[in-house]
Amino acid sequence: MWPELLPLSYIARNLWVRRVTTMLTAGGMALVVYVFATVLMMGEGIRATLVATGQPDNVMVLRKGAGAEINSSVSRGQAAIIESLAGVANNGQGGKLVSKEPVVLNTLPKRGSGKPSNITVRGTSATGLALRPQVRFIKGRMFRPGTSEIVAGQSVARGFVGAGLGETLKFAGREWLVVGIFDASRSGFDSEIWGDTEQMMQAFRRSNYSSVIFRLNDPSTFETARAALEDDPRLTLEAKPEVQFYAEQSEMLSTFIRLLGLSLSVIFSIGAIVGAMITMFATVASRVGEIGTLRALGFRRNAVLLSFLAESLLLSLVGGVMGLGAASLMQAVSISTVNFKTFSELAFQFRLTPMIALHSLLFALAMGLLGGFIPAWRAARLKIVDCLREA
Repeated sequence: MWPELLPLSYIARNLWVRRVTTMLTAGGMALVVYVFATVLMMGEGIRATLVATGQPDNVMVLRKGAGAEINSSVSRGQAAIIESLAGVANNGQGGKLVSKEPVVLNTLPKRGSGKPSNITVRGTSATGLALRPQVRFIKGRMFRPGTSEIVAGQSVARGFVGAGLGETLKFAGREWLVVGIFDASRSGFDSEIWGDTEQMMQAFRRSNYSSVIFRLNDPSTFETARAALEDDPRLTLEAKPEVQFYAEQSEMLSTFIRLLGLSLSVIFSIGAIVGAMITMFATVASRVGEIGTLRALGFRRNAVLLSFLAESLLLSLVGGVMGLGAASLMQAVSISTVNFKTFSELAFQFRLTPMIALHSLLFALAMGLLGGFIPAWRAARLKIVDCLREA
């Protein structure tokens, strides 16, 4: 039979009476939950940034086996075959929605520190812009074809020397004038510099493109288009939905961050569990007489055990909410890191989701359960006579 439980108000009152100790213990748990939630938010922020880079009706074509655009090579002849595929959408001006793009890495110094970091430089065109509806200009304009004009994502313009509107960058033996700053809706394009395809290929002495992106009239015909490309003996290429390609780009980095952060969280949680255990042992020691009175009033051992266990869980829940609240403030922070797939700078924001919030609170409750069970079991095993004698 399920034991009669002590009221929740009684449990909460005991925590409030020892509010200083409660807050100190909850604060330790909050720090662990903060680290745990922040790591998950970082991984989710990277994933969301790269997934948002792709469009569901766009197809990315790269050299077979290439893990990233910088490792890929598509010849002009192969690009022409791709452009002639059935099912490719028209641009409304007699052409096809196909963008042939060289992608290279270039090193630029960061503002403030002057430390060099790799930036993705992409050759594109008006068609490439049309394939990315999430991109909009917030300053200046699009570059003119056939010129040494470039445009920069807002993260690059904000973080790197020479990338602001009207400034000049020197790379590939030429000077490039920044004529526009664009906002890519927190996608990976915010961390790129764009210029004219042919000018970029000449400057970097490239004869082949890195990738070809095209839009399908009907996204459901992707498998037909993929089979046509991969079965053509003239091509050594593979096609992927653009969303899938960028999702794969995030896997290595986000997985590494999660594993590293979770390992640290588990290590830190040991200290928080020990702290909760010490607090609960002290609580039991100071309330021996009270425990004896409860037992004398008819409350069974299980009721006492559940009461102290609930107290520990409530304590951990307070810490979990505090830590999650602090972690939620990180959503206003924008940071950058190096993408392991491309070795280039990637700016992103922390992202809190309902699932991360749930996992963080469950993690806090798990710490409370582990830290509170032994003291609660100890309280339940005390004999009534011994309790009343020590009271």
